[in-house]
Amino acid sequence: MNLITNHLHDLPENKQIVSLKVDRRKLAKRRWRGQAEDGEDFGFDLSHPLGNGTPFHQTDEKIYVIAQKPESVLKISFQEKQQAAYYGWMVGNLHFSADFQEDSVIAEDDPAVRQMLDRNGIAFEEENLVFQPRIVSSGHHH
Repeated sequence: MNLITNHLHDLPENKQIVSLKVDRRKLAKRRWRGQAEDGEDFGFDLSHPLGNGTPFHQTDEKIYVIAQKPESVLKISFQEKQQAAYYGWMVGNLHFSADFQEDSVIAEDDPAVRQMLDRNGIAFEEENLVFQPRIVSSGHHH
């Protein structure tokens, strides 16, 4: 098993790209294990989490790259920026993270989020994509 303590800063050309597929929750950790598509095992002991598309190991022939797995999300479309802010606040008020696109708020597909949207008559679509919510604070206190 290869132990990874840091990521690579460049993606060298002319090498075979090998993905290590990992879900968002595991990817948010600093210590974890994973297996690349070619069967190579890796252990991660990092100072900070890696992100989707990050190269982390290379050999003479291959470059290994993080590939975050798509997940079920809810796409909440909006017409105005004020709606986007309100929908983002509603999702955040349930202690869920959100991602913001040009015309929609993306939220984790969770029964609590669905119930809140249904209760307020807010339309949404189900999608399956790589969810990369915005991290805007390091803590929350009441």
